[in-house]
Amino acid sequence: MHRIPRAILAAAVLAGGTTAHAAEPNYPAKAITIVVPASPGGAIDLVARLVGQRMTEDWGQPVVVDNRPGATGIIGTDLVAKAPPDGYMLALVASSHAINPSMVKKLPFDTLKSFEPVALTHVVPLMLVVSPSLPPKTVKELIAYGKANPGQLSFASSGSGGAPHFSAELFKSMAGIDMVHIPYKGSTLAHPDLTSGRVSLMFDTVAAIGPQVKAGKVRPLAVTTAKRSSIAPQVPTMAEAGLRGYETSTWGGVLAPAGTPRAVVDKLNAEINKALAAPDLRERLLHAGIEPAGGTPAQFTSFLQVEMGKWAKVAKDAGIQPE
Repeated sequence: MHRIPRAILAAAVLAGGTTAHAAEPNYPAKAITIVVPASPGGAIDLVARLVGQRMTEDWGQPVVVDNRPGATGIIGTDLVAKAPPDGYMLALVASSHAINPSMVKKLPFDTLKSFEPVALTHVVPLMLVVSPSLPPKTVKELIAYGKANPGQLSFASSGSGGAPHFSAELFKSMAGIDMVHIPYKGSTLAHPDLTSGRVSLMFDTVAAIGPQVKAGKVRPLAVTTAKRSSIAPQVPTMAEAGLRGYETSTWGGVLAPAGTPRAVVDKLNAEINKALAAPDLRERLLHAGIEPAGGTPAQFTSFLQVEMGKWAKVAKDAGIQPE
């Protein structure tokens, strides 16, 4: 899914462009806004700016990135849910979009029905790292240690309800160990407590924890994706490390408001796929620890459904009640 064959991409560009021009001959006829429901500097922000720049160059219309952080992405995403369905306001959401229904009792929108999924843009592997003061050197040793020392392990996260938090909850469930969750306001704020041993371990994005790994301040045990990370190829996957069936990530994807014409969605999808396939853009993303994705709107829709089901089960197993 990460690498789009040129023939398929060419067909998508041709089909998307042809259909869009038939129904919406002038689209885009004005500026497009991509709402990023997070602060500047993260993966979804970088992807929005790089893809938006490519759209501006190709279409000759400005693409503006509007950061609207707050409430694990809900504030910015709701803005797009209630926008006119004309393709001029989009959201580039993160994996928290699929987790929020398990955390929030009353969302102001329907996670699936309020949107037209356009494209999965990227996947960011997470890395399981432990404090250097902790004895385990492998995932198997960590699980054995956790079982021998119930309740002694603690894990940091970038905040309740994000993919790093839920990835640890999934690990707890699959490994059959007990760990105490200590949430922080962002992953970098957790790093000092992790390196000093005040917390035992953490699931963090490869890019964010990379400097600590390189400096030898934390010990990497595994990455959470099915394939090894392009910027940390020496670290095994969780399956390779002995926990088969475990796979998580944080990711990003573009949504349009529900009711956006299919032709507009197809044209956006073709343009996003084209941008993600560009060698220079791919290189910039991979260098930042971000794996470019792509694919069809239908593939992104089914991906969202699978993610929502997976995280709902994790929340149930962990006894997390929506608030």
